[in-house]
Amino acid sequence: MTDAQTSADRGGPPALIGILTVSDRASRGDYDDRGGPAIRAYLERVLTSKWRAEGIVVADEQDDVADALRKLAAEGACLVLTTGGTGPAPRDVTPEATESVCSRLLPGFGEAMRATSLQFVPTAILSRQTAGICDGALVINLPGQPKAIAECLDAVFAAVPYCVDLIGGPFLTTDPAHIEAFRPRS
Repeated sequence: MTDAQTSADRGGPPALIGILTVSDRASRGDYDDRGGPAIRAYLERVLTSKWRAEGIVVADEQDDVADALRKLAAEGACLVLTTGGTGPAPRDVTPEATESVCSRLLPGFGEAMRATSLQFVPTAILSRQTAGICDGALVINLPGQPKAIAECLDAVFAAVPYCVDLIGGPFLTTDPAHIEAFRPRS
């Protein structure tokens, strides 16, 4: 199968992608979630294969974040993108929750995102983004700001479809005009 062939070409169901916003204020309705919609807009630009999103908004509580990650993975998400809760503040617990539910961590994702973010802001070194595998789902922690979300996803998304392949997920394809998915030639 070539990268131009999608799950739709194969007759498969759309890939489920979880979008988890971690924010005390957004979970209370104090302000509108901007991170989750920014992730969805990014995926709409980049993915060419069939997919559907399930969005969840939770407070900055480690157990709530961990439960939401487990729920999305159990529902069959192949990819879960989180936004928020990755800084050094006491209530920023997304990396701890991610690490608690993942069987394997993939620190290269966080390293690449921080390196990219440092080109834009010196405070990128404060970010604690990480990634890992939770019950067959690739989980990637992203910052909360929409502009930073796109910058970070641009830094790592070429590797996402192949990672999803390796963990048994659906065949994701991307628009090479935006991001060209990398898969080693066999």
